[in-house]
Amino acid sequence: MKLSIITINYNNADGLLRTIESIMPHCSEDVEYIVIDGASTDGSIEHIRKYAEQINFQMSEPDKGVFDAMNKGLSKATGDYLLFMNSGDILNKDIDLKKTISHLAGGEDIIFHNIEIANCHNAKKQVNTCPDYIDFKFFAERSLPHQASFIKTEVLRAYGGYNDSMKLGADWAFFADAICLRQCSYKHINECFSTYYLDGISSDSANHALLWEEKEEHIKEHYPLYHSLYKEWRSKSQELYKLKTSVSVRLLKKIGFLKWLKL
Repeated sequence: MKLSIITINYNNADGLLRTIESIMPHCSEDVEYIVIDGASTDGSIEHIRKYAEQINFQMSEPDKGVFDAMNKGLSKATGDYLLFMNSGDILNKDIDLKKTISHLAGGEDIIFHNIEIANCHNAKKQVNTCPDYIDFKFFAERSLPHQASFIKTEVLRAYGGYNDSMKLGADWAFFADAICLRQCSYKHINECFSTYYLDGISSDSANHALLWEEKEEHIKEHYPLYHSLYKEWRSKSQELYKLKTSVSVRLLKKIGFLKWLKL
């Protein structure tokens, strides 16, 4: 069983180096490494050249965005499964990738793990745990972490690759459609596989509105029966968020008055 790890990057030299250094110890005959750069000008190319002998395929040219670059990686992959570790993402140090690859022998279309989320400005981390069972409700609220998900190569290719007309939500759309529409098989491994730093494009608060807009448009087109329910849930979740972040609620939580409430 062969795994293709794909990293895309654009002008994120520090994050790229972090990612490459976490992957290098795991490269072998069963693990190929592909780096797709979008014609960076910040020193990223120097990092790629430094590790050129260990990188199976590399290219640097302009692209149309994140998912266009990810599709370029898909087109070059020769592995049975794909893992997208974009610049800034890192494999956790205690991960035994050979053991992880052994899970692929079961043949599920998508195999996913838990992920750590780290704040770039401090060392604080939190674990994002995925459930064993996934349905549309899960995708209305969340997505699978591509940094901790093994995707069968033939499945993503049959889907047509990522929808590069979407700026932020194409990986979410693929996972949702693969599992909810196409009934792809999946398996959850209850291990923390990788770390995602909150400096990615989709984590930027300025992009949240666009991400939700893309999700709603996709649901409206592909899940019309759920569209009104999704809009209602989204409206209520926004109201709850405003309540949770209000000054009065934060003050009451600080003095311990709301310990009994999950706010």
